[in-house]
Amino acid sequence: MESGLLNLDIGAADDETVNSIFRAAHSIKGGSATFGFTDVADFTHGMETLLDEMRDGSRDVTQVSVDTLLQSVDCLRQMLAASRDKTPIDTERAAELKSELEEILASGNNSAATHTIEKNKTTATPGSSDDREGWKIKFKPYHDMLKTGNDPVRMFRELAELGALSVEVDISQLPILDDLDPEESYLSWELTLKENIEIEKVKEIFEWVEDECDFEIIEIKSDAPQSNEVSKEAVAENNTKSVSPTPKAAAKSTANKYPVNTDSASIRVSIDKVDALINMVGELVITQSMIGQLDCDFDDFDITRMEKLRDGLTLLERNTRELQESVMRIRMLPISFAFNRFPRMVHDLCQQLDKKIELKTTGEQTELDKTVMEKIGDPLVHLVRNSIDHGIEMPAERLAAGKPESGTIELNAFHKGGNIIIEIKDDGAGFNKEKIKAKAIEKELIGSDENLTDDKIYDLIFQPGFSTAEQLSDISGRGVGMDVVKRNIRELGGNIDVKSEAGNGTTFTIRLPLTLAILDGQLVCVGDEIYITPLVSIVESLQIKKEFVNNIAGQTELYKVRDEYIPIVRMHDIFGIKIKRKSLEGGLLVVVEGDGKKVGLLVDELLGQQQVVIKSLETNYKRVDGVSGATILGDGTVALILDVDGLIDLSRNPPTPKRSPESGVREVA
Repeated sequence: MESGLLNLDIGAADDETVNSIFRAAHSIKGGSATFGFTDVADFTHGMETLLDEMRDGSRDVTQVSVDTLLQSVDCLRQMLAASRDKTPIDTERAAELKSELEEILASGNNSAATHTIEKNKTTATPGSSDDREGWKIKFKPYHDMLKTGNDPVRMFRELAELGALSVEVDISQLPILDDLDPEESYLSWELTLKENIEIEKVKEIFEWVEDECDFEIIEIKSDAPQSNEVSKEAVAENNTKSVSPTPKAAAKSTANKYPVNTDSASIRVSIDKVDALINMVGELVITQSMIGQLDCDFDDFDITRMEKLRDGLTLLERNTRELQESVMRIRMLPISFAFNRFPRMVHDLCQQLDKKIELKTTGEQTELDKTVMEKIGDPLVHLVRNSIDHGIEMPAERLAAGKPESGTIELNAFHKGGNIIIEIKDDGAGFNKEKIKAKAIEKELIGSDENLTDDKIYDLIFQPGFSTAEQLSDISGRGVGMDVVKRNIRELGGNIDVKSEAGNGTTFTIRLPLTLAILDGQLVCVGDEIYITPLVSIVESLQIKKEFVNNIAGQTELYKVRDEYIPIVRMHDIFGIKIKRKSLEGGLLVVVEGDGKKVGLLVDELLGQQQVVIKSLETNYKRVDGVSGATILGDGTVALILDVDGLIDLSRNPPTPKRSPESGVREVA
């Protein structure tokens, strides 16, 4: 229903699209009535009646009708979820939307009447402010709100600037210390703001987190110290003393407005993937049977069977690898599961900002690991919101610049070199490099005389709290968020690049691993330790020749590879390992690339290549810079997996080495 409503052309709707939306409503109503969900069936009846009139041509498709139906879809989704989870249905919201549907139906096919409905819907305001003392705000963040970079303290600080603020906190949902996750929110608040100000100023502070919390705003009157909450219908009809969010805002807070189908404990798998898995298990059983027939009694082993045993083990290795790949394919899902939330988001934000934007998606069938998909959702939402709010200009500005009135945002996904690439591209105003540099100098992130490349300038936007916006925005953030986006992507073993051209738009490129479970790696020896370098990051390996080594200011060592100079990273210094060789000459250099940059890792020895199973170091120990995880080798020893992007960062800001007096081994402070 939602997809069809978003594709409707106002005033000239396609008959088949209207029919498909009607059939969906009819099916939901019929199924709900059959299984006794009378509230759902009754609510859907009003939607079905309106759609039926559109279908038979007796009613035009107007923007008001489509908006009301979209809000009804949100409400319907919440009602179905509540029925499934056996939780209370938001009957107040359902009654409000049902009333709006009936009002549209009662107006006939009269555009003037419809316009009046729209006006009534969007201009409902509280009564006279003469006797207003202030506002009471009930604010309960969802558990994941903090992970998107939003901090209640900042919002409370802004509220306090509007007037006298008192705060009461509810800690009833706070778990015991052992169960507490510092990145989740367990608290809720009741705030009282004693100041006669307009409600819009209060709502502006919370609009940025509307879809990440439950909140209510209640007006406090001087003649009614015990203010009572009343229904939204009463607000619109009676101009009363209690104010709830506008219909648009209320729609956002009813339920999960932009559905995410990946965050669940189950997964849908196509039958061909299951068949392939069954076939591979069959091959494995046959191979095991073949090896079993060799009767390998090692006390009395017939050497003539050695060739058959070797063939059997080779076949077993191949079958095991193919079985592993089949299992990994089961976890793969098309990225459309992450993309499907954005058409509705773009539609709603365009209306809120009075912008015209077309969303184009390509590569929706590109597959990636389910775990990666679940964790990439929030960064994608933030980047798309940023493009809508700050990237795409207002229609008048675009026309004045010789651009089409409607802007374009493109989402593209494709595989490249063992990774998945996701692009978020807009044809908006692009970044102003001088403005970014000026802001960075003001925040003392760079010196006033530094000469930065474009890549380093754009990298500044990922600094915590960095923003060049002249006015704080409630759509894409208040100077927070881009650093969280980069951190979340880096935690997935990926990276993000920015390309921008003033006046022509911006492209964010996210590079992610296909899976978080397994990687192909090159084993390298540093001192007595073995590390694993991801094969996808390795450009080449070479033996160092003294004539190609250069020093800059006696500190940074560079190695000339053809026409390019790359920094040398001494792995011994990074990880505080006892040095086997002091001279670079004759050493081995593994040239790796990450985050669009190259470095050479100085190692003592190259070992074999093998596929390894990744174990999280942060979950089992703690986060270590330059290391993305660990694995267990065939001999039972543990080897650390290198984080190439992290090593590149460490090469720019090396840790301070110190020497242990007992052992003489260099340690990292």
